[in-house]
Amino acid sequence: MSDGHIPHLPEPDYIDDGYKGAGKLTGKRVLISGGDSGIGRAVALHMAREGAKVAIIYHSAEDKAEETRKGLEAEGAEALVIQGDTGKSADCDAAVARVVEAWGGIDVLVNNAGFQKPYHTLDEVSDEDWRAHFDVNMAGMFFLSRAALRHMPDDGAIVNTSSINAFVGNDALLPYSATKGAITTFTRSLAKQVMARGIRVNEVAPGPVATDIQSVFEDFDEDKLRNMAAPIGRVGQPRELGPAYVFLASRDGSFITGQTIHVNGGMIVGA
Repeated sequence: MSDGHIPHLPEPDYIDDGYKGAGKLTGKRVLISGGDSGIGRAVALHMAREGAKVAIIYHSAEDKAEETRKGLEAEGAEALVIQGDTGKSADCDAAVARVVEAWGGIDVLVNNAGFQKPYHTLDEVSDEDWRAHFDVNMAGMFFLSRAALRHMPDDGAIVNTSSINAFVGNDALLPYSATKGAITTFTRSLAKQVMARGIRVNEVAPGPVATDIQSVFEDFDEDKLRNMAAPIGRVGQPRELGPAYVFLASRDGSFITGQTIHVNGGMIVGA
């Protein structure tokens, strides 16, 4: 559809007036991949409301990236909008360099950019599609983390976006689920590696959320999309994810590393 809205899913809600910022990230320099829409935009807006300077990386949706910029500026935040392909190390290095040039470093990295495509059988998955999933979802996380850690203070934080599919699997999203499993292991391993520096690495595991990424199901299985819901009885909203990232990035989460927060409407216990 021309407006990008997904049938049978509610319009995305990124942040609401009920969320009151408390200065939890005042002055922090944040870089978010996939920050132009969906969960990434929600995280950006929540962190801006908490006083952070926010840079986002987007791949191609310039109009959505500009909408996010306007939202950040409406929150009173300094904002950077950077176009790049996180599957390319040079683009990740350039994005980090731009943030460092502007703000002198990076306190919080949110690895959120993601790609998914459904398949009925493994035989339908082409070599190109398999590599694309790992380039966007896993390689980009590695490239950005490697670059950002060179400029991150010893009280910095990395928050990765995993998925409920890393823990329960998904027969229609096998390549995507495989990358999310890799992300979970990457998160725990990196947490151990940088612990001596005082840097914390955690992840959030969303369930079905009303975001544009679900549009891949439009021509795949309309009933699957129509009936998509967590055990709690509905899909989530991006605004319901944002506070979890704030928590893990802020002092509130200072004794937490290598962990997963499940924000998936009970899917982790109801599968």
